[in-house]
Amino acid sequence: MLALSILLALLAALGNAGASVLQRRAAADVGSGPSPARGGWMAGLVHRRVWLWGAGLLAVSGILQALALATGPLSIVQPVMSTELMFTLVVGSVVFHRSPDTATRWAFAAMAVGLAAFLALADPSGGRDTVPAADWLWTGAGVGLFVTLMIVVSLRLSSAPRAAVLGTATATGFSCTAALLKDALGRLPDGIGAVFTTWQPYAAMGVGLASFFLLQVTLRAGTLVASQPAMTLGDALLSVVLGVALFAEKVHLGWRVVFEILALAILTAGCVHLARSPLVGEEPEENGEGERRSKW
Repeated sequence: MLALSILLALLAALGNAGASVLQRRAAADVGSGPSPARGGWMAGLVHRRVWLWGAGLLAVSGILQALALATGPLSIVQPVMSTELMFTLVVGSVVFHRSPDTATRWAFAAMAVGLAAFLALADPSGGRDTVPAADWLWTGAGVGLFVTLMIVVSLRLSSAPRAAVLGTATATGFSCTAALLKDALGRLPDGIGAVFTTWQPYAAMGVGLASFFLLQVTLRAGTLVASQPAMTLGDALLSVVLGVALFAEKVHLGWRVVFEILALAILTAGCVHLARSPLVGEEPEENGEGERRSKW
């Protein structure tokens, strides 16, 4: 079952990466082309086949993530989902017809090794399927206070630090959304009706939408280099904390802590460098606008 949840999480991460690249491509084409007569920029996007494929792929990846959460621990599924950044590099190199340089390949390897080493050392396991309401009460209060504090602090910062702080707040929201979704799906053994007659799925939708809005603010606050590492690593690490605190999942510490910190340092270094790649963030330049568009 654990192998299945990891596979589903990897497929979900691949779907997110593909959706991101396809929708970036559509946005770039709309931005460089003539303005639509009606509806503005958004209308131009929804009429792009590439953007629609990206939206559909995003929906499929959401279903795959839900299945991964239903079959595996939160503290494994969400860290595995951080491979989205690596898949974005791969998919971007195919879509934009540009190969990553040697340094980027090393960063890819560093992130992969760091993530694998951290999960192997921490070895999350066990846990319960659902969370008592009392545990959600104090967790929700703590998370709400933390996100509010991050937003207030970000107002006093310049562009790059603001993006990093808002990225942390965004990651907090998305990790809580995943935890709420997992809690809701934990009631599936009692029937599909048991899932939709509890408050968790509706809270997950609300927190998810708020997090998506905060993501847009984050992306406008500064460069992807500043925000992406905070979002990627923040989601993964906070999910481990929520897995332990809410779902009673077990994580090995003790003598392994030093090596876990080293693995996280390698993971962070790889993540920061990958976020600098134009294949992950901005659309890479190519020779000739006409040549670039002729691919679609």
